[in-house]
Amino acid sequence: MKHTLSVLVQDESGALSRISGLFARRGFNIDSLAVGPAEQRGHSRLTMVVEGDDQTLEQMTKQLNKLVNVLSVIDLTCIPAVERELMLLKVAAPPENRAAILDLVEVFRAKVVDVADNALILEVVGDPGKLVALEQILETYGILEIARTGKVALERASGVNTAFLKVTASDKRVPA
Repeated sequence: MKHTLSVLVQDESGALSRISGLFARRGFNIDSLAVGPAEQRGHSRLTMVVEGDDQTLEQMTKQLNKLVNVLSVIDLTCIPAVERELMLLKVAAPPENRAAILDLVEVFRAKVVDVADNALILEVVGDPGKLVALEQILETYGILEIARTGKVALERASGVNTAFLKVTASDKRVPA
């Protein structure tokens, strides 16, 4: 199972190296890693996506908490959270396909950030599933390059699990 960890650290030289080294020594791959300044000066937040069972991730969390620069570790996998990712995607867009591609851009609320004679660069922000869906649809037109930031996530302050709301809303539909 993939887990999303939010790790708050003191922003000091070598903190990221110690964290990634901890995972590497235990043979774990980090599927996604995004790092940036946190809400308090001198702190950074790492959002990591790693694969492993619950018991293994519990052990890794304990090991992370022992590191000197780590202030807190939260596994956001099973709690209400907002998750977003940024993707830049260069797609082949000859004149005969451009209108269809631009229609898809609108549906996915993406932005065209560069236009050339035979290609477009798109910017799309959303949950990782949205990015994968757009990528799959645009494969038929020819994807030339992709750059993704990796997931960033925060625990929902409201505590509302929107995935649960989607399920309950569909359960309330009247059968035909």
